[in-house]
Amino acid sequence: MHLIRSAVAVPVCAWLVLCAPEVRAQEQQPVPGPRSEAPSTPTPSQAPAAQPSQEPLTLERAVSLAAERNESALSAGARAEAAEARVDKARAFFLPKLTVSGSYIRRPEESTRQVGDQTVVLQRFNALSGNAVARITLFDARGFPLYQAAKRDSEATALDAVEARRQVGFQAANAFLGALGLQQVAGAAERRLTYARQSLEEAQARAHAGLASTNDVTRAQLDVATAEAQLADAVGQAEAGRLELGYLVVAPVEGPLAAPETLLGEASRPVDSFAGLADKALERRPDILSAKLRVEQQRALAREPLARLFPALSASAQGSVTNESGLTGRTFNGFLTVDLTWTLYDGGERYADRHERLALTRALDLDASAKVRRVDVSVERAHVSLRTAQAALSQSQVAFDSARQNAEETSILYRQGLASSLALSDAQVRQFEAEVALARARYALGSALLELRAAVGLDPLGKEP
Repeated sequence: MHLIRSAVAVPVCAWLVLCAPEVRAQEQQPVPGPRSEAPSTPTPSQAPAAQPSQEPLTLERAVSLAAERNESALSAGARAEAAEARVDKARAFFLPKLTVSGSYIRRPEESTRQVGDQTVVLQRFNALSGNAVARITLFDARGFPLYQAAKRDSEATALDAVEARRQVGFQAANAFLGALGLQQVAGAAERRLTYARQSLEEAQARAHAGLASTNDVTRAQLDVATAEAQLADAVGQAEAGRLELGYLVVAPVEGPLAAPETLLGEASRPVDSFAGLADKALERRPDILSAKLRVEQQRALAREPLARLFPALSASAQGSVTNESGLTGRTFNGFLTVDLTWTLYDGGERYADRHERLALTRALDLDASAKVRRVDVSVERAHVSLRTAQAALSQSQVAFDSARQNAEETSILYRQGLASSLALSDAQVRQFEAEVALARARYALGSALLELRAAVGLDPLGKEP
């Protein structure tokens, strides 16, 4: 009787063990793949500080915060303000200067003289005096090139500030995509750990029922340990990506990240549709315009030494008032002066300055020409990167679909005893690697579009700076 009960119980238990995983799989929600999942909803391990009611951080918001708060952009703006102040200083060269001074003298005794029947005080105990001097440059040829150089410097520095904000925006956008990609990798690692634990439960149940060897359990335990290590590494990298993004936007990134669907959708357009963006790249690129203005600034500075060949003409008016009239009986005095200064020979300093500045002008002109030539190369490279990223995303999607189907089929075959634990482990690893590759390819496509926008002079959002 005992043998009969054992003969009946073993098949029934084995059948229950095989059916249990399928029941659990039906009760659980299916894990969506990268194509259908919402990347803006991170798992708890990906964003432990996110609050349910907190608004997701968008790409547009990250770029805006970086432009408003990042020290690099603010520093460039401060340098632009300093350049404007230098223009005011250069303009002051042509405007009059007024100086007012006063003095008080206390003497131990008065000094007087007798003139006829009058006593004239030459020096009082308390002597008061005031002096006002007004000066104006009537002509100095140096002022014109110096003022023009200051204007070009101000314009170039303002463009440098625009370029600094633009580059900070691209850094923030790329960091946003990187953090989002790492977040998806962490999600894939968590799903792989879930599959590995489920496989371990199945292997233990099969080994307990005598349907599989203990080696399957050992391999499943190894897969769980490997998946746990990969999850810890992926979560750490995701947190590091958030820290880098927070550094750029000057704010802690604790909430979820919203997927930049607009950017990714536009990046999926045919590459030929972006050909028209390169037509006005030289007119939009702030760094190119700034480089050309630097050349004009240096040319103006190179003209300044020649302006020293001309004489300088200035005029000054001076008036003074005192309480010591002296023998003249006058307490107010004033005069007008016109000065002419002409340096006929300065030892060759002016010509040396001109030769130096002309050489610097040629150097800046060559640098600007190299930047102009680099624009076409950058645009073409961006086109190649975008085309490559589109192809890589398409291939990664096909590979992930195949890997997911292979993992599902291998799992079914393993439950039926038609596949080994080694095949199941390999299928799960391939699915994880394909999912990681798909996440990286998806956000690499967005980075490729950002590269193209940077090359043609647009901001990260596709607008003119």
